[in-house]
Amino acid sequence: MSVLAIVGSVVVVLAALLHVYIFVLESVRWMQPSTWRVFGVRDRDQAEVLRPMAYNQGFYNLFLAIGALAGVWLYWTDLPRAGLTLALFTTACMAAAAVVLTTTGPGYLRPALIQGTLPLIGFVLLLLV
Repeated sequence: MSVLAIVGSVVVVLAALLHVYIFVLESVRWMQPSTWRVFGVRDRDQAEVLRPMAYNQGFYNLFLAIGALAGVWLYWTDLPRAGLTLALFTTACMAAAAVVLTTTGPGYLRPALIQGTLPLIGFVLLLLV
C-alpha cells in the first residue's frame, strides 16, 4: 500500500478518536462544569436545557467515528473498496458538519476547525489513494 494510504488512514483514525472524545463530552460528561466551559454553557440550568440535544448530538459523533474506524479496518483487511468508500463518506460527513457549524455564528470558527480539520485532511489523502 502507498504512503498516502497509510498517512490517510492514520489521520482518519485520529479524526475518529476526536469524535469519540466529543461523544464522551456531549453524552457522558455533559453535566460536569469542565464540559460546560468547553461548550460555553453558562450554568447548570442551561446545561439541563441543552442536555437532550447534546446527548443526541454526541451519539451522531460516535456513529461517525465508528463508521470511520470500520472503514479503515475494512480498507486494510479484505474489503478495501468498501472500506475506502465508508472512510470517505464518514470523513466527508464530519467535515461537512464542521462547515455547518461555521454558519451558526462567528464564535464557532475555532470549534469547527478543531472538528473538521482532521477529517478533511484524511478525506483528501484517501481520495488521492
